Amino acid sequence: MSRLRDHGIVIGHLPPGPLNAITDVAGVRVGHLTLHEGNSTRTGATAILPHGGNLFRDRVAAGLSVLNGFGKFAGATQVQELGELETPVLLTNTLAVGRAMEALIAHTLAQPGNGSVTSINAVVGETNDSRLNDIRAPRPTVAEMRRALDAAAEGPVAEGCVGAGTGTVAFGLKGGIGTASRRVGGHMLGVLVQANFGGRLLVGGRPWQNDPGTDTDGSIVIVLATDAPLDAPRLTRLATRSFGGLARTGAALSSGSGDYALAFATAKGTPPPHDALSPLFEAAIETTEEAILNALAAATATSGTDAATGRPSRFAALDLADFPR
Repeated sequence: MSRLRDHGIVIGHLPPGPLNAITDVAGVRVGHLTLHEGNSTRTGATAILPHGGNLFRDRVAAGLSVLNGFGKFAGATQVQELGELETPVLLTNTLAVGRAMEALIAHTLAQPGNGSVTSINAVVGETNDSRLNDIRAPRPTVAEMRRALDAAAEGPVAEGCVGAGTGTVAFGLKGGIGTASRRVGGHMLGVLVQANFGGRLLVGGRPWQNDPGTDTDGSIVIVLATDAPLDAPRLTRLATRSFGGLARTGAALSSGSGDYALAFATAKGTPPPHDALSPLFEAAIETTEEAILNALAAATATSGTDAATGRPSRFAALDLADFPR
């Protein structure tokens, strides 16, 4: 798996964590379910768990920011109202959101101690992978998405054409899942993205020389985790800053994009003053930019079927071998 730093390209100045991944935040777990079958199935699911316990009973503070709301981010209003997560976050394709909610509900009901639960706010993010995937087919299934939840683990995170990034496209190239992290004083901040959007690609501020030029629409989901003891208002502010990293990659931020950022904190305690958040804001920008570029760097050229036309489709991978340093 290739990553941006494997090519000598470093984003920003803050130091990454040991894995340069969202799982550098202690306790955070990531799991993928990848479906690459036949000529037309290119989809999957990615699960992000703030910790390995019963999240419904041990909730974490959360904040959601929406740059452009052309999307189907399930559970958004309760996160905004209460400022907390009570389920893991599942990422998948646009037409699988309902099944993802079912998977999260089944997962939560099965947790020990939840025998009397009658209301669950399942949190699901999505992007549309129909340019490579037969999105009208009912995949992933509920059972398949539960496998992503069950597979969630600490440690290195697979990137590129995996999980919810299996069929995504970014900048007219193969997109995918990407992640990165930064150490900020005594705290860690990590980001995971599902990159499926357009624009004119910038790598470390430099235009990519083979820009296809016309790809603008699409969506992105950005999930941020930190072990700083932030409350919901501060996490919402943190999530908003991630869009600075999205803009740095050359994103078009078009009318047809769904741009969502969800931030959560694994630690509880007295939050820092608002005017002390600037270093974390800078980390959110750097990690988001690098996570997006890692998604592209790790992706491989992929052929599939365009669901709208039924015709074969193919998207090339980003080639950084000769990119100017």
